Parts: sequence; structure tokens; C-alpha cells
Amino acid sequence: MLEFNNWFFVLMIQFFILMFILNAILFKPMMELFRQREQTIKGALEEAQIMNEKKEKAIAQMNAELAQAKAQAKQIINSLREEGLAYQREVVSSAEKEAVQMIEKARAEIKAETEKIRAALRQEVERISEEIVSKLVKV
Repeated sequence: MLEFNNWFFVLMIQFFILMFILNAILFKPMMELFRQREQTIKGALEEAQIMNEKKEKAIAQMNAELAQAKAQAKQIINSLREEGLAYQREVVSSAEKEAVQMIEKARAEIKAETEKIRAALRQEVERISEEIVSKLVKV
């Protein structure tokens, strides 16, 4: 059976005194340190969460701006393409007009040259025929 003697009570009193001293010197400061650490960690986690939300908003805004910029670029490209095609049509049309004018001018020049040559040939034919007639008459 258990015996409770004087030493048991002395040890028990010493244990409680030691617990009181350790509680005041060690356990309370450690618990306070743990609470501060926990608060710091919670604050850091909340701050990280806030920063993560800001990052997500910034990414969403950047993606929206990027999509808008792409749409504007596509619109600019399409308008420039249309301007280029219109300019190309205009250049081709003016080149065709110039070609037609050059062809008409060349035809007119050829016709005028042909008429000159025909007139010269007629005169030559008349001269030759008069020459032939004059030689035949002399004979």
C-alpha cells in the first residue's frame, strides 16, 4: 500500500513551487511568444491572401487590356488592308487607263504614219506611172 510520509509532502510542495516559478519564468513567456508567432503568421497569411487577390485582379485586367489591344490591332490591320486594296485598285485602274491612252495614242500615231506612207506611195505611184507613160510615149 501507499505510504505518505513527510518527504512526499515536501516533494509535492517543491513540485508546485517549481511549477509556479517555471510558469512565471518559462511557460507564460513561451506561450506569449507562441501567440505572437501565431498572430504574425495569421497576418502574413492574410496579407498573402490580399496580395494574391490583387495579383488575380491585375492578371484579369491585363488579360482584358491584352484582348482589347488585340482587337484594336486586328481592326487596324483590317483597315490598313482595306486601304491597301483600295490603293491597289486605284493604281491598277490608273495604270489600265494609262495603258489604254498609250494604246490609243500609238494607234493614232500608227494611223497617221500609215496615212503618210499611203500618201507617199500614191505620189510615188503617180510619179512612176507618169514616168512609164512618158517612156511609152517616147517610144
